[in-house]
Amino acid sequence: MVSSSVLGFPRIGANREVKKAVEAYWAGKLSAEDLLKAAADVKKSSWTSLKERGVDLIPSGEFSLYDHVLDHSAAFNAIPKRYQGLGLSALDVFFAMGRGRQAGGVDVPACEMKKWFDSNYHFVVPELSEETDFKLLYNKVLAEYKEAKAAGVVTRPVVLGPISYLVLGKAAKEASATFQPISLLSKILPVYKQLLSELKAAGVESVQIDEPILVLDKGAELDKQYAFAYAELVPVAPKIMLTTYFNRLDSNINFIAKLPVAGLHIDLVRAPQQLGGVLAAIKSTPIVISLGVVSGRNIWKADFAVAIKYAQTAIAALGADRVIVATSSSLLHTPVTLASEKKLTEQQRDWFSFALEKASEVATIAAVLSGSQDPKVSAALEANKVSIAKRRQFESTSDDAVRKRVAAITPDMYDRKSPFATRKEVQAKHLNLPRFPTTTIGSFPQTKEIRTARAKLGKGEISEAEYDEFIKKEIEMVVEFQEKVGLDLLVHGEPERNDMVQYFGEQLNGFVFTQNAWVQSYGSRYVRPPIIVSDVSRPKPMTVKWSSYAQSVSTKPMKGMLSGPVTILNWSFPRDDVPRKLQSQQLALALRDEVLDLEKAGISAIQVDEPAIREGLPLRRSDWDEYLQWAVDTFKLSTAGVSDATQTHSHFCYSDFGDIFPSIQRLDADVISIEFSKSDMKLLHTFKQYGYSNQIGPGVYDIHSPRVPSEKEIIERLQTTLAIIPDHLMFINPDCGLKTRGWKETEASLANLVAAARWARANA
Repeated sequence: MVSSSVLGFPRIGANREVKKAVEAYWAGKLSAEDLLKAAADVKKSSWTSLKERGVDLIPSGEFSLYDHVLDHSAAFNAIPKRYQGLGLSALDVFFAMGRGRQAGGVDVPACEMKKWFDSNYHFVVPELSEETDFKLLYNKVLAEYKEAKAAGVVTRPVVLGPISYLVLGKAAKEASATFQPISLLSKILPVYKQLLSELKAAGVESVQIDEPILVLDKGAELDKQYAFAYAELVPVAPKIMLTTYFNRLDSNINFIAKLPVAGLHIDLVRAPQQLGGVLAAIKSTPIVISLGVVSGRNIWKADFAVAIKYAQTAIAALGADRVIVATSSSLLHTPVTLASEKKLTEQQRDWFSFALEKASEVATIAAVLSGSQDPKVSAALEANKVSIAKRRQFESTSDDAVRKRVAAITPDMYDRKSPFATRKEVQAKHLNLPRFPTTTIGSFPQTKEIRTARAKLGKGEISEAEYDEFIKKEIEMVVEFQEKVGLDLLVHGEPERNDMVQYFGEQLNGFVFTQNAWVQSYGSRYVRPPIIVSDVSRPKPMTVKWSSYAQSVSTKPMKGMLSGPVTILNWSFPRDDVPRKLQSQQLALALRDEVLDLEKAGISAIQVDEPAIREGLPLRRSDWDEYLQWAVDTFKLSTAGVSDATQTHSHFCYSDFGDIFPSIQRLDADVISIEFSKSDMKLLHTFKQYGYSNQIGPGVYDIHSPRVPSEKEIIERLQTTLAIIPDHLMFINPDCGLKTRGWKETEASLANLVAAARWARANA
């Protein structure tokens, strides 16, 4: 009999209950007890919903109020010294690590965040050193297993594996120069053994241990560590399902097959080509194979015929008792349920599958493979066949004008008219900015008033004209503030925008939108990714109206703000029937038109953000070149049509750029802004290695935390930066947009930023 499995589930709740409760707790409007109760209610609902849909192996322990990696650090006492001895509760220490804290005499910055592999989810990076004293402060995984059991649901606990946890960590500032986090393996294993033995004693039959590092090239260097670690863990643990996702194992399967684990999960949505090699490697072992055949990363309905074919191949090789069908990864990256969507057309609803629907899919596929005679299973199988056929028919149509325009792209469309040195001189005269020019990344606080006005417009409670007047006043206020505080290159503040990707998708042909399809980005920050369903084009200008208005109320230069083609693609749910390259080219041509229209309207600086360009990098190095070629080309295609006098900007955040720095250079943006504030300024080493010929704005403070950086703190960052970056290339800016911040902290932070810039002009 074939079992079904879900690897993880969204944490937000069907109606964003967890997000609301967490933010209410931060605001002092909800007690810790009530916060934990709200979380318990959402967990119980998730477990019972999965059970009702017939899932055999239901996950527990992966829920988090902020981030599962942060949960792991907190439980294992990997708590940096700056968060200790502050008189805070364990819960407040946890949140201080995630978002910083500046209250009650406590002033600590947040830990660094990074993207979780090639997703838009951010995890909190563990800070480790020789002094890290691992111990199990509390067994969260066991507590949630018992919680689910009390609710009548037997679950399979989920634990982040020891090697992936260490490799995802970084050396703390106090670590020695040669320290590598993986060197702590022998110190952390006793804590894992305690956690797993407690699970086994509680009657847990199997445990899912996530080791996603195994899909990376660096996994091949860790074979001895894996052999050592799992030889230690297996004797004291429940049956271990070693879980990988997002890519293929390649040669790593050779040592994985020798591990004494009970099972292995592989992702067949992202890497179907690995199935044959994996089956051959484990055939002579007792290892059970878990097949990720339902996407945990996209929202398209699974093709049952394809999934069943993969599973039948595995059954033929191993037998049905050694095969599990599952989601490809945790469903964290998908919305909770399609049932919350009331405005999709019948055709559109038939295309999609969210987390709860995906749970039903894996249960149905498992039932079919187990020979179920249930009429409901047969009906679901037939309905899926019809749905997939209809979708394929829709996909066969295309927009001829868009396809012809893509085919007509020529090499000269990727390049600016003159080299940067020439452009810099022209722009200096045109913009007349001072040394160390100050600017922001684009957005200003999205206040309750802004959200209320947008909601009223959507409900028809105010007219379009009334909404426009409201937005004009917001822009005027933001511009006036920037002039008053002393910023040099201004922005309009983006009060009209709901999200940096959704806003553009709503104005482009080829997208579909949802009402409640929220997906976690980091902490309590959730987004509603648009869905690309057909060829993309721009029917009319998208941003010119508001950027032009902002410029009309100021004599200082105004910066137009756009999201780049790769970011719009990566932060949407993309089509799965055409290459990502084609989708990115279509987006780039639409944005090229917008860039040229902004320039014609008198906007002299235009920022095309690409924070997701590193995120989209394939996980295997052998796949990099093809991606980087089209990703960089499509950015250049969107920006290269402007004159030398127009200054192009781009922004990048929370990623390791060292390994793709030559591609960042090839973008040829006049100015790039990069997150520096939470990464220990480590990108400076990259600049020292490669140099950078164009202008750069290192983010001098962290906007993802509510704390206000002092002028002294910003000056110290500038001093460190100036040791590497020439002063004539420096911009000064925050490390990301200010949308999620409040006005009080924004005003104070930017005042300190401007003061630091004045110091630099006088002293550097």
